Formats: sequence, C-alpha cells, structure tokens
Amino acid sequence: MFAHTLTQELLRVLERPDLRVIAGARRIVLDPVLEAPFRILPDGGIVLGLPLQGNLEQTAFFLRHALELAALLERAPGQPFHAAFCAARTAALFWYLDTGRADTDAPAAWVPLMAGPDVPDSAALHAMWPALAPLQPALAALPVEADFTALQGALALLWKLLGPIETLMATGGDARLAVDPATGLNHYGCSHRPRPWAITFASSTASSLSERGFAGGETARLALVAGALQGQAEAAAQAQDADIQARIASAFGLSDDEGVVLAPSGTDCELYALALAALAPGGRPVSNILLAPEETGSGVPLAAQGRHFANDTALGHGVTRGARIAGFPDDTVVANVPMRDGAGHVRALPEVDAQTCDLTHELRAAGRHVLLHRLDLSKTGLLAPGLAALEQATAPLGADADTRPDVVVDACQARLDPARVRAYLDMGWMVMVTGSKFFTGPPFCGALLLPARVRRRLDGPRGLPAGLADYSYRAAWPAGCARDGLPAGHNIGLILRWQAALAEIAAFGIIPRTVVRDRLRNFLAAVTAQIAARPVLELLPSVAPARPGPDEAWDCLPTIMSFFVRAPDSPEGGFRPLAVAEARQLYAWLNTDLSGCIPPDDADAELAAVLCHVGQPVPLAHPDLPDALAGALRISAGARLVSGEPSHEGMDPTERLHREARNVGRILDKIGLILRHWPRLAAMAPVQTYLPHGWRARAILPA
Repeated sequence: MFAHTLTQELLRVLERPDLRVIAGARRIVLDPVLEAPFRILPDGGIVLGLPLQGNLEQTAFFLRHALELAALLERAPGQPFHAAFCAARTAALFWYLDTGRADTDAPAAWVPLMAGPDVPDSAALHAMWPALAPLQPALAALPVEADFTALQGALALLWKLLGPIETLMATGGDARLAVDPATGLNHYGCSHRPRPWAITFASSTASSLSERGFAGGETARLALVAGALQGQAEAAAQAQDADIQARIASAFGLSDDEGVVLAPSGTDCELYALALAALAPGGRPVSNILLAPEETGSGVPLAAQGRHFANDTALGHGVTRGARIAGFPDDTVVANVPMRDGAGHVRALPEVDAQTCDLTHELRAAGRHVLLHRLDLSKTGLLAPGLAALEQATAPLGADADTRPDVVVDACQARLDPARVRAYLDMGWMVMVTGSKFFTGPPFCGALLLPARVRRRLDGPRGLPAGLADYSYRAAWPAGCARDGLPAGHNIGLILRWQAALAEIAAFGIIPRTVVRDRLRNFLAAVTAQIAARPVLELLPSVAPARPGPDEAWDCLPTIMSFFVRAPDSPEGGFRPLAVAEARQLYAWLNTDLSGCIPPDDADAELAAVLCHVGQPVPLAHPDLPDALAGALRISAGARLVSGEPSHEGMDPTERLHREARNVGRILDKIGLILRHWPRLAAMAPVQTYLPHGWRARAILPA
C-alpha cells in the first residue's frame, strides 16, 4: 500500500513541468524501508524512501534535492563532499520558492540555514553533515574528519552561484525580475518556471519559460556549478559568455570582424549604443534621435542621454534615476520623432521620414555627431523611418565620411527575419535585439550587434565611459582595449536567460520560412476576425511593416494585434476605452484565477480560473478619452506559436494552431466576463498566481 501511495504521489509531482524537465530520463525507484529520504545510487539513479504520504510539497522538495545531488555528483565526480552542501543550498532555496512557508515548517532542520544570505559557520556545517552523508552513494569514500572551516571558505566563493534556476534567473537584471512570493510571478506576470497551463500571447512584453527554455537554462546552470566545484568557475562562466555570443552571431549571420555585446535589456543596449557613438572619430558631441520613444522601453529616453534609467543597475549597484552616468558627456542631447499624432493615429510615413531627415541635417550642420534610430518595431508594430530616408539622412557631407551619423536599429521586438539583421549590419548599422520578445525567452536578455566599423572602435585609444562599470562586465563585450575599464566577472542571471532564449531561437530557426509565414498568417487572420466580432473591443488598424523584397516574407506580417477595451461605464451606444490604469487592472485580472469571485451562474463562469497572459497595455491617445490616455492591450504571435512547445509534442500542427486560435477566443471571452463583474472584482481585489487556486489540494495540474 505504501509503495502504491508513494508511486501515485511521485507521479503527481513529476507532472510538474519544472521537475519533469530536471528529472529527464534519470531512473527513480522506491524503497519503503530506506530510512533516509533518498539515496543516490552509484549509477546516478535515485531511490526515494521516506514515507511522505499525502505531502506533495515535501515529496517535491526531496525529489528536487535528489535530482540536484545526482547531477552534481555526475558532473563533478571528485567533489562529493562539497557537492552535498551545494545541493542542499539549492534544495533549501527551492523549498521557500516553492511553498513560501515559514522556517518552522521546513522539512529538515538544515533548510533555514542553507537558505540564508550567508554561508553557515563551520560548526553549523559540521552539525548538518550527519543528515547529508547518508544521501551519498559511497559513504566509505567520503571524509571522516573533514575540514569544515575550509568547506565554509569554499562555499563562500560559490554561494551566489548556488540555487534553483528560478532564483538565479531573477538576478542580473533589475527589480522587475524579482518573484513576488505571494504570486510566484515577477513584475511582468511571468514565471521562470514553465507555465503551460496558462494561455500566453504576451511576447510583445514578456513570456514565462517553456519546458524547452527551462531545459536550456538548466543545462547551463549545472555546467557553471560543476565548473566551480572543480575549481574552474571563471573558465566555466567565460565559456558560457563566449558560447552565447557565438550562437547569437551564428543566428544573425555575423562575421568574425563584427561583434556581440550582451546586455540585460534593450534599455541597456541603448546605453551601450550611445557609448559607442561617443567613440566615433572626431570627438563631436552626440545628438540622439529617437523614434516613437513612447512606444519603446520606459527607460530608453534617459538611457539615450547617458543617464541612469532606474534606481538600481543590472549588477546590483544603487544609483539615482535620472542622474548622469559617469563618463557620458553632459552635452548629449535627445530629439524625439513621434509616430502618432495627438489623437493617437499613426502618422504618415513620408511625414515621419521628412521630419527625421530635416532634424538630422540640422544637427549635422551644427557640428554634432548624430546617433539616428530606426525603430523595427514599436510596441504596437510600427516601423520607421524608411530606408530611403535613412540613406538621405546619413549621406556624406562633402568628402568627410567621418561626419556620417551612426545608425542603430531598435529591433528589440526581434520580429524580423535574421536576413534583415544581416542587411542592416552590411549598411554599417548597429542592431539591438532581444531573446525575450518574439523569441519568447525570459525577460531581460538583450544584445547589441556591432558592424565591423563600430566594432573597431573598441580597439581605439579611448575607453568606454567609466560609469558602465556599474552596468556590465568586460566578458560581455568583444575584445578590445576600450572595454578594459569594465570589471571582471560574469552576469550569471543573464547567461541563464540567454541560454533559455537561444533554445527557442534554435527551435524557430529550423522551421522553413514558408511554413513560418503560413502559420502566422492563418493565426493572425483568426485573431483579427475574433477581435472585430466583439463590440466591446476596438482593434487598432494593423500596419504591415514596409520592408524591401517580397510581400510574402513572414516579417511583412503585422504580428502584434493591439486593441482597446470598452469601459464598463461607457455611455449607452458609446465606446469609452479603458484608461491606462483600468487596462492594467484588466491585464492583471486576465492572468488571475477568478473562480472565487465570479458567480457560478454566469454563462462563462468556467473561464474564471483560466490564466491568460497578454501584452501589457500601451498608453495611447484616443478621441473618445480626451482627458487621459487609453490603454491598448496586445495579443502577439511569438516564435513558440510557430515552433510549438514540448508540451505540444505529438499534436498535429494544424490542429495545434486551431487550438491556439480557440484560446484567443477564450481570452476575449474572459475579458467580457471581467467587464460584466468589474465592480465585484474591484471590491474583492484578487491577485495573480503561478498556478490556479486549489492545485495543491487537488494534487493535480490543470489540464
């Protein structure tokens, strides 16, 4: 009976996508007479033994501990003693991340100590050893009189590297990556664990990991920890940074004389592009021309001036938002070219082009070096200025080619074929990309791609601004003496996020372009029809990206569907859109289990528990909301829509895409459900969660 109970319990735990990925093909068996909670076998298999009937949380904890220890013993076979404590650290952090329980509820006495910010002292480590030793496969090979003082010193060097991937991925960005213990989600409503039960079309903002991305990041994490256990921490991290740069370069067709700068975000890319523009020949003051800054990252206008764009940096340094970053010239100025008029309508491209050219010529005539942006694409899918306008704006003045502006393409949405990126580099333009938007990797993984003419500036006599030392490590940049002022080290969170994103990029890259186009076109047609069919929604006109070449290319499709939602208190027969604050509330409620808030007699009550993640609202003007900005929600087609997910394995692609289209209908129906019960929900104030309510009580995952 015990074996049967534990088997069913273990199967339920292994239904969890995070543990299923980590377990992989590892053999797991049961032994009800084993006194220890588990034992690692010499062949790497796991024996579970402690009776945990009915306690899924403890089963998950001990299984996660066993999986970590087994992996480290395999990857660092000469360090079983240190591996025991490293695995315990990861398991302890997993317990609190997984349950949020108080210390008194920990399943082992050592858990609170190993989850703390500092390494326990040598006496505490010594006291833990009797509980950890029986978990090892070969007790006779372990030290009897170990030096726990030396162990403490070794762990101190490893401490910040140890932990489950969900914890480490939240580092090396900013406060928006932090997971709220009350919800299990970060600022974006995302998780660094797979969340396949949620309906997700949020790639214009951020996405939770898929099992594929989780596996890519987890493989990199284990390589880093194993390298550190064998005394090769620096080499292991350097190898990861170099691997990521090489794989990004391969994905976008970069040559050996070009370069990749790794960045935590698109906003950091903006800062790096400005720093490189300041290294242009001639030493002239820089003017930075932004396109539609209201439809890019909120911190971009500050970064474009060389100012701190938050109160903390990706490396954890406290700074003052808006203050000048050391080393960036104080004569840098920013000029903006809007792409929408005061009523929120998209401006005609010739008008935007003319303004961009006039502004560029004016600044060049004033003796300034211009950093000119091409936005490809904005938060709502806009593309400008046109290529002809950019050619005109950047034409040489006289015989002095050094006066030509720098161009940086903001392709942070990454909604373009890699061949377009290659074409931009051939023009000598920098390109910002991310793995976290279209490619659906975790938020906060960016890169600035450098053409050869800009890459060579890193070999020049002038260094990068000193203040970049608060933002970036030397290893994130291509080699060159200009980067020597940056600190040694590695952004571990960024490494893991990029490895997760690259797994998605690789999966998308093997899909034929014609298949990509057809899958996107059919899905987008279904989405457009469903939004247009609902009177409570108002679809923004789609603007197809004006790109050279055949119109049938997949990146000529508008893959971001933006729409306003009719406010519940709109006048009879009228359409007042939700203001930004209201739209943000709707956005959060969509990603929330509302089953305890919606009356069961509502025809759509079954949708209340469905978790729906869409793109964050974009503030836009609307003629029927003259005194405030409206919030436009977004449903976006991302790479995973095309390539599928591991949880879709075996499903017919056509049926899978039909299901995705039906899921859009469920999102839109849930919007209607929320609108009908808006006052009730506002009074009850439900919050988002990683899982629907009642999962632990039901002991099953949602379908």
